[in-house]
Amino acid sequence: MKRAAIITASDSGYRGEREDKSGPAIREILEKEGYEVVAMELLPDDRAMLAGKMQEIADSGKADLILTTGGTGFSQRDVTPEATEEVIERRVPGIPEAMRAYSMTITKRAMLSRATAGIRGTTLIINLPGSPKAVRESLEYIIGALDHGLEILSGEAADCAAK
Repeated sequence: MKRAAIITASDSGYRGEREDKSGPAIREILEKEGYEVVAMELLPDDRAMLAGKMQEIADSGKADLILTTGGTGFSQRDVTPEATEEVIERRVPGIPEAMRAYSMTITKRAMLSRATAGIRGTTLIINLPGSPKAVRESLEYIIGALDHGLEILSGEAADCAAK
């Protein structure tokens, strides 16, 4: 069973002023797909805290996949991509490119996403949008391909040829 951690970046959520709906939406999709959710974190839009938590989870081997939600827009406080870039060792540009391309068929505002993705050790880290609707659309679009990527990353599979 693949293990996943969810990190929500939200100042207002962290202060208890707004309910996190995106994190639970991610959890629902992951569990439906057979993932074990090993951690759910709600943090402020703070680059050091976000990077530190991603690094801690990845380096501990606690999760094969870390999904973040929030903090990928243009606001001065939107720093999730920068925090992610700080901790990853290898970029995986195809994942956010695919999410943006798919989301562009729904809304032109998808082009404003600064989401990124990458690998730290044997953990894949992906930034998802902040809204529950966009989270569902993006994650449901990519989830099928993630299994194979995680199998390759963990060494469970070695053949990348399409079947």
